[in-house]
Amino acid sequence: MASTQSTVLAVFRSSDEAQAVVNDLVSHGIPRQDIHVEANADDDLGTRLTPHEGGAGGWFQSLFRDNDTAERGPYEAAVQQGHVLLRVDAPETQLDTVGDVLDRHSPIDVHQDAARSAEGAPPTGTSTPRTTTVGDAGQTIPVVEEEIQVGTRRILRGGVRVYARIVEEPVQETVRLREEHVRVERVPADRPAGPGDLEAGQDKVIEVQEYAEEPVVTKQARVVEEVRVAKESAQRTETVRDSVRHTEVDVEQIPGGATAGAGSSDDADFRRDFDTRYGASGAGYDTYAPAYRYGSEMAGNPQYRGKSFAEAENDLRSDYGRRYPNSTWDKMKDSVRYGWDRVTGRTKGQPQ
Repeated sequence: MASTQSTVLAVFRSSDEAQAVVNDLVSHGIPRQDIHVEANADDDLGTRLTPHEGGAGGWFQSLFRDNDTAERGPYEAAVQQGHVLLRVDAPETQLDTVGDVLDRHSPIDVHQDAARSAEGAPPTGTSTPRTTTVGDAGQTIPVVEEEIQVGTRRILRGGVRVYARIVEEPVQETVRLREEHVRVERVPADRPAGPGDLEAGQDKVIEVQEYAEEPVVTKQARVVEEVRVAKESAQRTETVRDSVRHTEVDVEQIPGGATAGAGSSDDADFRRDFDTRYGASGAGYDTYAPAYRYGSEMAGNPQYRGKSFAEAENDLRSDYGRRYPNSTWDKMKDSVRYGWDRVTGRTKGQPQ
Protein backbone atom coordinates (compact mmCIF):
# COMPACT_ATOMS: atom_id res chain seq x y z
CA MET A 1 0.00 0.00 0.00
CA ALA A 2 1.49 3.33 -1.10
CA SER A 3 2.14 5.94 1.57
CA THR A 4 0.46 9.36 1.23
CA GLN A 5 2.90 12.25 0.89
CA SER A 6 2.24 15.37 2.96
CA THR A 7 3.86 18.78 2.89
CA VAL A 8 4.96 20.55 6.08
CA LEU A 9 5.86 24.26 6.03
CA ALA A 10 7.82 26.21 8.64
CA VAL A 11 9.38 29.67 8.76
CA PHE A 12 12.66 30.45 10.54
CA ARG A 13 14.33 33.74 11.33
CA SER A 14 17.66 33.26 9.59
CA SER A 15 19.61 31.04 7.24
CA ASP A 16 21.67 29.75 10.19
CA GLU A 17 18.54 28.47 11.92
CA ALA A 18 17.29 26.92 8.67
CA GLN A 19 20.63 25.19 8.14
CA ALA A 20 20.47 23.72 11.65
CA VAL A 21 16.94 22.44 10.97
CA VAL A 22 18.00 20.84 7.68
CA ASN A 23 20.92 19.07 9.40
CA ASP A 24 18.64 17.88 12.19
CA LEU A 25 16.05 16.54 9.73
CA VAL A 26 18.66 14.66 7.72
CA SER A 27 20.11 13.13 10.91
CA HIS A 28 16.60 11.83 11.73
CA GLY A 29 16.31 10.01 8.40
CA ILE A 30 14.55 12.61 6.24
CA PRO A 31 16.05 12.47 2.70
CA ARG A 32 17.81 15.71 1.75
CA GLN A 33 16.04 15.80 -1.60
CA ASP A 34 12.70 16.04 0.23
CA ILE A 35 13.76 19.21 2.07
CA HIS A 36 13.41 22.54 0.22
CA VAL A 37 14.17 26.08 1.38
CA GLU A 38 13.35 29.50 0.03
CA ALA A 39 14.66 32.87 1.15
CA ASN A 40 14.67 36.49 0.05
CA ALA A 41 16.90 37.08 -2.99
CA ASP A 42 19.16 39.32 -0.91
CA ASP A 43 19.81 36.59 1.64
CA ASP A 44 23.05 34.63 1.39
CA LEU A 45 21.22 31.36 2.00
CA GLY A 46 21.98 30.16 -1.50
CA THR A 47 25.63 29.76 -0.60
CA ARG A 48 24.74 27.12 2.00
CA LEU A 49 21.32 25.66 1.14
CA THR A 50 19.76 24.79 -2.19
CA PRO A 51 16.59 26.81 -2.81
CA HIS A 52 13.66 25.31 -4.66
CA GLU A 53 13.70 25.60 -8.43
CA GLY A 54 11.58 28.38 -9.89
CA GLY A 55 12.17 30.83 -7.04
CA ALA A 56 9.68 31.93 -4.43
CA GLY A 57 6.93 32.72 -6.93
CA GLY A 58 7.09 29.35 -8.62
CA TRP A 59 7.30 27.61 -5.28
CA PHE A 60 4.25 29.33 -3.79
CA GLN A 61 2.30 28.62 -6.95
CA SER A 62 3.15 24.89 -6.67
CA LEU A 63 2.20 24.85 -2.99
CA PHE A 64 -1.07 26.75 -3.27
CA ARG A 65 -2.44 25.67 -6.64
CA ASP A 66 -5.84 27.19 -5.96
CA ASN A 67 -4.13 30.59 -5.65
CA ASP A 68 -5.32 30.94 -2.08
CA THR A 69 -3.79 34.32 -1.29
CA ALA A 70 -5.16 34.30 2.25
CA GLU A 71 -3.20 31.15 2.97
CA ARG A 72 -0.01 31.88 1.03
CA GLY A 73 0.10 35.58 1.94
CA PRO A 74 1.67 35.17 5.42
CA TYR A 75 4.40 32.93 4.00
CA GLU A 76 5.24 35.31 1.15
CA ALA A 77 5.33 38.17 3.65
CA ALA A 78 7.67 36.24 5.92
CA VAL A 79 10.12 35.63 3.06
CA GLN A 80 9.95 39.31 2.03
CA GLN A 81 10.79 40.27 5.62
CA GLY A 82 14.02 38.27 5.39
CA HIS A 83 12.88 35.05 7.01
CA VAL A 84 13.55 31.61 5.57
CA LEU A 85 10.76 29.28 4.43
CA LEU A 86 11.34 25.54 4.76
CA ARG A 87 9.25 22.83 3.13
CA VAL A 88 9.42 19.12 3.92
CA ASP A 89 7.71 16.47 1.76
CA ALA A 90 7.26 13.42 3.98
CA PRO A 91 5.06 10.31 4.17
CA GLU A 92 2.57 9.99 7.01
CA THR A 93 4.93 7.63 8.87
CA GLN A 94 7.49 10.44 9.22
CA LEU A 95 5.20 13.37 10.00
CA ASP A 96 5.63 13.03 13.77
CA THR A 97 9.42 13.00 13.39
CA VAL A 98 9.35 16.08 11.14
CA GLY A 99 7.03 17.89 13.54
CA ASP A 100 9.20 17.11 16.57
CA VAL A 101 12.34 18.40 14.83
CA LEU A 102 10.65 21.61 13.67
CA ASP A 103 9.19 22.30 17.12
CA ARG A 104 12.58 21.95 18.78
CA HIS A 105 13.89 24.81 16.65
CA SER A 106 10.98 27.19 17.49
CA PRO A 107 9.62 28.19 14.05
CA ILE A 108 7.82 31.53 13.57
CA ASP A 109 4.02 31.56 13.74
CA VAL A 110 3.41 33.45 10.48
CA HIS A 111 -0.38 33.48 10.91
CA GLN A 112 -0.16 35.17 14.29
CA ASP A 113 2.30 37.71 12.89
CA ALA A 114 -0.02 38.37 9.96
CA ALA A 115 -2.93 38.98 12.33
CA ARG A 116 -0.88 41.38 14.45
CA SER A 117 0.29 43.22 11.33
CA ALA A 118 -3.35 43.67 10.25
CA GLU A 119 -4.05 45.24 13.65
CA GLY A 120 -1.05 47.56 13.29
CA ALA A 121 1.02 45.74 15.93
CA PRO A 122 4.59 44.62 15.27
CA PRO A 123 5.11 40.91 14.55
CA THR A 124 5.97 38.81 17.56
CA GLY A 125 8.15 36.21 15.92
CA THR A 126 7.05 33.67 18.52
CA SER A 127 6.54 30.03 17.67
CA THR A 128 3.46 27.90 18.11
CA PRO A 129 4.12 24.37 19.37
CA ARG A 130 2.76 21.52 17.27
CA THR A 131 -0.21 19.88 18.98
CA THR A 132 -2.26 16.74 18.34
CA THR A 133 -5.98 16.78 19.06
CA VAL A 134 -7.18 13.67 20.90
CA GLY A 135 -10.66 12.44 20.07
CA ASP A 136 -13.13 10.47 22.16
CA ALA A 137 -11.24 7.25 21.45
CA GLY A 138 -8.18 8.67 23.21
CA GLN A 139 -4.54 8.26 22.34
CA THR A 140 -1.95 6.00 23.93
CA ILE A 141 1.65 6.94 24.59
CA PRO A 142 3.72 3.80 25.17
CA VAL A 143 6.07 4.12 28.14
CA VAL A 144 9.08 1.97 27.28
CA GLU A 145 11.69 0.88 29.80
CA GLU A 146 14.70 -1.26 28.97
CA GLU A 147 15.90 -3.99 31.30
CA ILE A 148 19.42 -5.32 31.40
CA GLN A 149 19.88 -9.09 31.32
CA VAL A 150 23.34 -10.50 32.07
CA GLY A 151 24.20 -14.10 31.19
CA THR A 152 27.37 -16.09 30.57
CA ARG A 153 28.92 -17.94 27.65
CA ARG A 154 32.00 -20.15 27.32
CA ILE A 155 34.91 -18.83 25.28
CA LEU A 156 38.21 -20.57 24.42
CA ARG A 157 41.06 -18.75 26.17
CA GLY A 158 43.89 -21.21 25.30
CA GLY A 159 45.19 -24.41 26.92
CA VAL A 160 48.11 -26.84 27.25
CA ARG A 161 49.12 -29.58 24.78
CA VAL A 162 51.42 -32.38 26.15
CA TYR A 163 53.49 -34.58 23.80
CA ALA A 164 55.04 -38.00 24.79
CA ARG A 165 57.62 -39.77 22.56
CA ILE A 166 60.54 -42.29 22.82
CA VAL A 167 64.01 -40.81 22.33
CA GLU A 168 67.23 -42.89 21.96
CA GLU A 169 70.54 -41.55 23.14
CA PRO A 170 73.95 -43.29 23.24
CA VAL A 171 75.40 -44.42 26.61
CA GLN A 172 78.62 -46.22 27.57
CA GLU A 173 79.91 -48.14 30.56
CA THR A 174 83.43 -49.58 31.36
CA VAL A 175 83.62 -53.27 32.52
CA ARG A 176 86.58 -55.50 33.41
CA LEU A 177 86.65 -58.87 31.55
CA ARG A 178 88.66 -61.99 32.60
CA GLU A 179 90.41 -64.28 30.07
CA GLU A 180 92.17 -67.67 30.59
CA HIS A 181 95.20 -68.85 28.59
CA VAL A 182 96.87 -72.39 28.71
CA ARG A 183 100.60 -72.31 28.84
CA VAL A 184 102.66 -75.37 27.79
CA GLU A 185 106.30 -75.39 28.82
CA ARG A 186 109.07 -77.87 28.01
CA VAL A 187 111.57 -78.05 30.83
CA PRO A 188 114.94 -79.80 30.14
CA ALA A 189 115.71 -82.60 32.61
CA ASP A 190 118.55 -85.07 33.21
CA ARG A 191 117.68 -87.68 35.83
CA PRO A 192 117.14 -91.41 36.01
CA ALA A 193 113.56 -92.42 35.03
CA GLY A 194 111.50 -93.94 37.77
CA PRO A 195 108.51 -96.29 37.61
CA GLY A 196 106.16 -93.37 37.46
CA ASP A 197 107.97 -91.87 34.57
CA LEU A 198 107.58 -95.07 32.63
CA GLU A 199 103.84 -95.10 33.25
CA ALA A 200 103.61 -91.55 32.09
CA GLY A 201 105.01 -92.53 28.78
CA GLN A 202 102.01 -94.71 27.96
CA ASP A 203 99.29 -93.29 25.66
CA LYS A 204 97.72 -90.36 27.53
CA VAL A 205 95.70 -87.27 26.60
CA ILE A 206 95.59 -84.15 28.72
CA GLU A 207 93.00 -81.49 27.81
CA VAL A 208 92.97 -78.03 29.37
CA GLN A 209 90.14 -75.60 28.41
CA GLU A 210 90.53 -71.81 28.22
CA TYR A 211 87.68 -69.50 29.28
CA ALA A 212 87.16 -65.79 28.71
CA GLU A 213 84.46 -63.25 29.77
CA GLU A 214 82.51 -61.11 27.34
CA PRO A 215 80.10 -58.17 28.03
CA VAL A 216 76.45 -59.06 28.38
CA VAL A 217 74.01 -56.07 28.07
CA THR A 218 70.53 -56.21 29.54
CA LYS A 219 68.00 -53.34 29.81
CA GLN A 220 65.44 -52.70 32.49
CA ALA A 221 62.88 -49.87 32.20
CA ARG A 222 62.17 -47.83 35.31
CA VAL A 223 59.65 -45.03 35.88
CA VAL A 224 61.60 -42.02 37.09
CA GLU A 225 58.91 -39.31 36.76
CA GLU A 226 55.18 -38.90 36.14
CA VAL A 227 53.61 -36.00 34.23
CA ARG A 228 50.01 -35.48 35.30
CA VAL A 229 47.62 -33.33 33.21
CA ALA A 230 44.50 -32.13 35.01
CA LYS A 231 42.09 -29.16 34.89
CA GLU A 232 40.73 -27.10 37.75
CA SER A 233 37.94 -24.50 37.79
CA ALA A 234 37.80 -21.19 39.63
CA GLN A 235 35.16 -18.47 39.91
CA ARG A 236 35.57 -14.71 39.76
CA THR A 237 33.18 -11.79 40.11
CA GLU A 238 32.94 -9.16 37.38
CA THR A 239 30.78 -6.03 37.38
CA VAL A 240 28.95 -5.42 34.09
CA ARG A 241 28.19 -1.77 33.33
CA ASP A 242 25.80 -0.59 30.60
CA SER A 243 22.96 1.87 30.15
CA VAL A 244 19.24 1.34 29.70
CA ARG A 245 16.67 3.69 28.23
CA HIS A 246 13.16 4.47 29.34
CA THR A 247 10.35 6.74 28.28
CA GLU A 248 9.52 9.79 30.40
CA VAL A 249 6.15 11.40 29.90
CA ASP A 250 5.59 14.93 31.23
CA VAL A 251 2.02 16.07 31.70
CA GLU A 252 1.38 19.81 31.46
CA GLN A 253 -1.94 21.41 32.28
CA ILE A 254 -3.27 23.58 29.44
CA PRO A 255 -5.11 26.70 30.67
CA GLY A 256 -8.55 27.26 29.21
CA GLY A 257 -10.03 30.42 27.75
CA ALA A 258 -8.94 32.64 24.90
CA THR A 259 -5.95 34.05 26.77
CA ALA A 260 -3.93 30.81 26.66
CA GLY A 261 -0.74 30.84 24.60
CA ALA A 262 1.31 33.73 23.37
CA GLY A 263 -1.24 36.32 24.55
CA SER A 264 -1.55 35.00 28.11
CA SER A 265 -0.57 36.85 31.26
CA ASP A 266 2.56 34.68 31.49
CA ASP A 267 3.75 35.86 28.10
CA ALA A 268 2.98 39.48 28.93
CA ASP A 269 4.95 39.19 32.16
CA PHE A 270 7.84 37.55 30.32
CA ARG A 271 7.88 40.41 27.83
CA ARG A 272 8.04 42.97 30.62
CA ASP A 273 11.01 41.19 32.15
CA PHE A 274 12.64 40.94 28.71
CA ASP A 275 12.26 44.68 28.12
CA THR A 276 13.85 45.40 31.50
CA ARG A 277 16.60 42.80 31.33
CA TYR A 278 17.53 42.61 27.64
CA GLY A 279 15.88 45.61 26.02
CA ALA A 280 19.17 47.41 25.47
CA SER A 281 20.91 44.35 24.00
CA GLY A 282 19.26 44.67 20.61
CA ALA A 283 18.03 41.06 20.67
CA GLY A 284 14.43 40.10 19.90
CA TYR A 285 12.01 38.68 22.43
CA ASP A 286 11.50 35.58 20.29
CA THR A 287 15.12 34.60 21.02
CA TYR A 288 14.48 34.38 24.77
CA ALA A 289 10.80 33.31 24.77
CA PRO A 290 11.55 29.55 24.68
CA ALA A 291 13.82 29.94 27.73
CA TYR A 292 11.11 31.77 29.73
CA ARG A 293 8.55 29.10 28.86
CA TYR A 294 11.01 26.30 29.58
CA GLY A 295 11.65 27.60 33.11
CA SER A 296 7.94 27.90 33.74
CA GLU A 297 7.28 24.39 32.43
CA MET A 298 10.05 22.78 34.47
CA ALA A 299 8.98 24.50 37.69
CA GLY A 300 5.64 22.69 37.39
CA ASN A 301 7.23 19.34 36.55
CA PRO A 302 6.66 16.77 39.34
CA GLN A 303 10.29 15.71 38.90
CA TYR A 304 11.44 18.97 40.51
CA ARG A 305 8.70 19.32 43.14
CA GLY A 306 10.17 20.71 46.37
CA LYS A 307 13.52 21.58 44.79
CA SER A 308 15.03 25.02 44.51
CA PHE A 309 16.41 26.34 41.24
CA ALA A 310 19.96 25.86 42.50
CA GLU A 311 19.26 22.21 43.35
CA ALA A 312 17.76 21.53 39.92
CA GLU A 313 20.15 23.63 37.85
CA ASN A 314 22.51 20.84 36.75
CA ASP A 315 19.61 18.71 35.47
CA LEU A 316 17.98 21.72 33.83
CA ARG A 317 21.22 22.67 32.08
CA SER A 318 21.59 19.18 30.55
CA ASP A 319 17.93 18.92 29.52
CA TYR A 320 17.89 22.43 28.04
CA GLY A 321 20.97 21.65 25.96
CA ARG A 322 19.25 18.59 24.49
CA ARG A 323 16.05 20.48 23.66
CA TYR A 324 17.69 23.61 22.30
CA PRO A 325 21.08 22.61 20.86
CA ASN A 326 21.45 25.98 19.10
CA SER A 327 21.08 27.96 22.32
CA THR A 328 23.43 28.32 25.30
CA TRP A 329 22.54 27.86 28.96
CA ASP A 330 24.77 30.66 30.24
CA LYS A 331 23.02 33.13 27.95
CA MET A 332 19.50 31.92 28.75
CA LYS A 333 19.88 30.99 32.43
CA ASP A 334 18.37 34.23 33.81
CA SER A 335 15.33 33.84 31.53
CA VAL A 336 14.85 30.22 32.60
CA ARG A 337 15.15 31.20 36.24
CA TYR A 338 12.61 34.01 35.87
CA GLY A 339 10.10 31.55 34.37
CA TRP A 340 10.86 29.15 37.25
CA ASP A 341 10.48 31.81 39.94
CA ARG A 342 7.19 33.01 38.48
CA VAL A 343 5.66 29.56 39.00
CA THR A 344 7.25 28.84 42.38
CA GLY A 345 6.35 32.28 43.74
CA ARG A 346 9.95 33.24 44.53
CA THR A 347 11.21 36.66 43.55
CA LYS A 348 14.75 37.68 42.89
CA GLY A 349 16.71 38.24 46.09
CA GLN A 350 14.97 35.56 48.14
CA PRO A 351 16.98 32.48 49.16
CA GLN A 352 16.73 29.53 46.78
